[in-house]
Amino acid sequence: MAETESSTTDRPCEADRPGIQWSTPIQYVPGVGADRRDGFHRLGIRIAGQALFVFPRAYERPAIETAVAQMRAGQPASLVGRITEVEISGRASGKSMLGVLVENESGAVRLVFFNQPFRVETLLRGARVIVSGTPRLAGFRMEFVHPAVTILGDDEPLPTSRILPVYPLVDGLKQTTMRRVMPRVAEALSSQVEEAFSPALRELAAGALAGEPVEVARPLLDIGTALRELHQPTDAQSLAAARLRLVFQELLVLQLALAMRRRKLTTDLSAPSLEPTAMLDARIRNRFAFELTGDQDNAMKEVGRDMARQFPMNRLVQGDVGSGKTVIAQYAILLAIAHRHQAVMMAPTEVLARQHHRTLTKALAGSRVRIGLLCGSMSATERGSTIAQAANGEIDVLVGTQALLYGDIPFAKLGLCVIDEQHKFGVQQRLALRRGGVDPHCLVLSATPIPRTMTMTMFGDLDVSTLKQKPPGRGVLNTYLSEDGWRERWWQFVGQKIDEGRQAFVVAPRIESESLDNTAENVAGESSDEVSSATAIYEELIAGPLRRYRIDLLHGRMATEAKNAAMQRFVQGRTQILVSTTVIEVGIDVPNATVMTIFGAERFGLAQLHQLRGRVARGSHPGHVCLFTDTGGSPEEIERLKILADTTDGFEIAEADFRLRGPGELLGKKQSGMAAMRIADLVRDEGILRVARQVAQELIDADPELSDESYSRLRAQVLHRYGEMLSLGDVA
Repeated sequence: MAETESSTTDRPCEADRPGIQWSTPIQYVPGVGADRRDGFHRLGIRIAGQALFVFPRAYERPAIETAVAQMRAGQPASLVGRITEVEISGRASGKSMLGVLVENESGAVRLVFFNQPFRVETLLRGARVIVSGTPRLAGFRMEFVHPAVTILGDDEPLPTSRILPVYPLVDGLKQTTMRRVMPRVAEALSSQVEEAFSPALRELAAGALAGEPVEVARPLLDIGTALRELHQPTDAQSLAAARLRLVFQELLVLQLALAMRRRKLTTDLSAPSLEPTAMLDARIRNRFAFELTGDQDNAMKEVGRDMARQFPMNRLVQGDVGSGKTVIAQYAILLAIAHRHQAVMMAPTEVLARQHHRTLTKALAGSRVRIGLLCGSMSATERGSTIAQAANGEIDVLVGTQALLYGDIPFAKLGLCVIDEQHKFGVQQRLALRRGGVDPHCLVLSATPIPRTMTMTMFGDLDVSTLKQKPPGRGVLNTYLSEDGWRERWWQFVGQKIDEGRQAFVVAPRIESESLDNTAENVAGESSDEVSSATAIYEELIAGPLRRYRIDLLHGRMATEAKNAAMQRFVQGRTQILVSTTVIEVGIDVPNATVMTIFGAERFGLAQLHQLRGRVARGSHPGHVCLFTDTGGSPEEIERLKILADTTDGFEIAEADFRLRGPGELLGKKQSGMAAMRIADLVRDEGILRVARQVAQELIDADPELSDESYSRLRAQVLHRYGEMLSLGDVA
């Protein structure tokens, strides 16, 4: 929502009014003052108007105050008392547990917080608190795990039964201060915010939302009322209505931007028509010496229809590991070449780019297709020669890394861009290969199945083909969650499989143990002495249980030549065991590798673990993956890993990972390429997102540029928030 940016498009026209005004410096708002000014500044609040759009991160709905003796496990309860003990353990390892004892005249309860060491700064011995949550019986004492805790002043009266907002905090600001200041600002300024939704649009949205399992008032709340209720809810129903209005607006603005971009592709951009005639289609398919799955056949038809048009294809092919996505890419590449156009294929790492180059070279052996490679490790002479060949039309397919994005390579006749592992690239990188004139078709691949809400947001400008079926002949994949005493037995099993002629991966979350690494491969921030490292495991194996086998090491800090050589030795079978970090996560294809050992499994996301295990069972032999934890794993971590052990369905795992970790952790700011949601929750609000997408498409179909005066405010928000990001500036 553009209001949350506090830009000039959000600021109302001000008259000379007493009291709090939009541009009032925050220190002059009653309750702030010079002492708290810096804290508000760190929250991004410099003037009063900006405070409206710092939304509560949660709400406390006080449970009925209950005496300790009357508490029942599993039933919500609330307690007012004082903190008498505070103890934290495991802080140095990054896997901390904070225990807090709260007492009143009726007894004592224990509060437990896992991996939240920062709470020791606020939960101080002697502090008066309200504790709310659902207790459980631990031994002979009631215990609250991650309860809501409100710090009260010694003389502060207990809050009423009103729903209390919980705001983000920084050093120097207390929740009590925020609860005094923010509602005061909302009361003074919310009516000044201009309404972006016309009455007709509010009515349309309410009707569309009525089919979802949410309570909807007709029409939706106006923006002023929604903001007031969000900061100072009258009751649960009013809060739900306020949140619905603001969530819907945020998601609608995003979906309008994506709908505008989809339309731009069909109206503003011109692409060569590369039609798959019956003869061409048959010739290309005959090159595949295996039976296509039904999903592959459908995806090829969708790609063919897209490439036949005179505007650019913009399609995502997502599929589980081993579903055959590269076959779809080969189909598109050959279709472009058949029409005398060039193609490029971009991968996120040089290891993967070189593998794609080898795969294409092998698949197209005997044809007249000329394949080139462009990587960052190449010498200036090699790079210059490759670019010259692409410019002269002497290369039909150029495979490379992000080196393809730089230097304005003057292709002779570029017709297709294939981007593999698109989640590794931002939106702007996806657009970088398009440079005006006749634009190439674009096909992006993802071996990481993407949750439904993500396909409607981060990749909402793409048409989607999904591959769920796997080609016949793939081995069965078995995943085991290790137990105490398994390590020695597991190494014996690995040796047995190698003796049968197979190969094995061993994966660790970090490169070294000596110091805290900051590389992208190191997914954990814990202290080095408890985190499995590739170098330590490599040294253990070459001197220990697997010393009689040929073992190699691979990680991202190695020189490019060394990485490529290590990977090549493993591909050719000269190495039997490859100890690695996550550089082997995607795309690496060694059909003879059937065993994988993953250490520090609790430090990876489920989707990443699923990608890693996708490196085995790629041939006809069954695969075996064993997950070892560094710390034994908390009950929550073990339950999460059991999801992986119980299913091989990547789409099911992606949805579970999404619910557990959220979109921010799954993609990160760089990879997502989209602005973060400010109030919408893509897990909780999937139904609202579907409606926003539907309404946005209806609006753009009827008025492609939102040129009607009733949409002027909404249009300004779309362009302000997403215009530059999605190259919509020329819509203005």
